[in-house]
Amino acid sequence: MFAQVIQGRTSQGDALRAATDRWMEELAPGAEGWLGSTAGVTDDGRFVVVVRFDSADAARRNSDRPEQGRWWEDAQRHFDGEVTFLDSDDVTVETVGDPGQAGFVQVMRGRVSDPARAKELMAGIPMEKLAEYRPDILGSVMIGADDGRWVQVVYFSSESEARQAEVKEPPAELQDAMAEMGKLAVGETEYFDLREPVLRSPR
Repeated sequence: MFAQVIQGRTSQGDALRAATDRWMEELAPGAEGWLGSTAGVTDDGRFVVVVRFDSADAARRNSDRPEQGRWWEDAQRHFDGEVTFLDSDDVTVETVGDPGQAGFVQVMRGRVSDPARAKELMAGIPMEKLAEYRPDILGSVMIGADDGRWVQVVYFSSESEARQAEVKEPPAELQDAMAEMGKLAVGETEYFDLREPVLRSPR
């Protein structure tokens, strides 16, 4: 699997949402290998979109389409300043419900000093314990890069349920892993709260 994360600031959130809708109507039918997209704008004007393809080759073929180039040329006008990209084929998808029904999405972005160890810790977390601890989580997408950068997309049933659950103390099986993950962190983790997430998938 391959994912691209696009992030930038905007004062034209409605225009970017309209551009996303236009991509679905006009370009999605020809986007071979496209698996889904999650997008949204935070309250303070930060836009983020995570697009998944079944392979890097499929993503490249989509980018090379003339209509994709024209669409992006128009869409990027709605950003205020620089737009950043993260491309990765280190993508892990976990589902315990239907992420397409999420009422609230949180995107987190950060960096770790030891990507291999961080991935090992994440893989060792018992999913059944996580599901018991956080029943509000419907699924997640974890994206990693060789230089330690990472992006995680978490899909929640609702923001109110997420806020209520996040103050609970995690079970012992998760505490050690979470503590070590904290020690691996480089700098501050950035959070994008998407209260009106735009969730798209092939029809």
